[in-house]
Amino acid sequence: MKIGLYFGSFNPIHIGHLIIATYVINNTDFKKIWFVISPQNPLKVSKTLLNEYQRLHLLRLAIEDDYNLKVCDIEFKLSKPSYTIDAMTHLKEKYPQHQFAIIMGSDSVQNLAKWKNYQQLIDQNNIIIFRRPGFEFNKIYSSFIILNDTPLLDISSTAIRNMIKLKKSIRYLVPEKVLIEIENCGYYE
Repeated sequence: MKIGLYFGSFNPIHIGHLIIATYVINNTDFKKIWFVISPQNPLKVSKTLLNEYQRLHLLRLAIEDDYNLKVCDIEFKLSKPSYTIDAMTHLKEKYPQHQFAIIMGSDSVQNLAKWKNYQQLIDQNNIIIFRRPGFEFNKIYSSFIILNDTPLLDISSTAIRNMIKLKKSIRYLVPEKVLIEIENCGYYE
């Protein structure tokens, strides 16, 4: 089976993530998307991250009713910080029957040269690229599958966290179950 791997901190998961996942399913031959949550991204400041198990719980709430989407916690079993190349190696060994592709936004493409063994990652994996507003890239590799018509949503987890701190509504930016959990637990306040 062809599976898209959507890596991220998901701090928190929001509708932009879900819209992109659905777009990939509807417009490529990757019919399942696994959200690979990163407990600690080496390029992000750890103190801004909600606890990894709380983020994992929010992710599970967000996609629990969608058969085509799955939570993958493989990076919880690997050493920290999390590196995509290590997760990919592990997933390919564990699931040799599947063909994987990495899903990433054009904002991440700009930082790709900072990733651990990025050239190996590019050489050995297909990478599905969706455009993010304000993040163009000019270096294109043969492993890139560029989705030019993805919805350009200017929604970010950073903006959502800031809205919560300012006591503004995030309704419709995150799934309803995620909103309720964030409000009930006082996350990101």
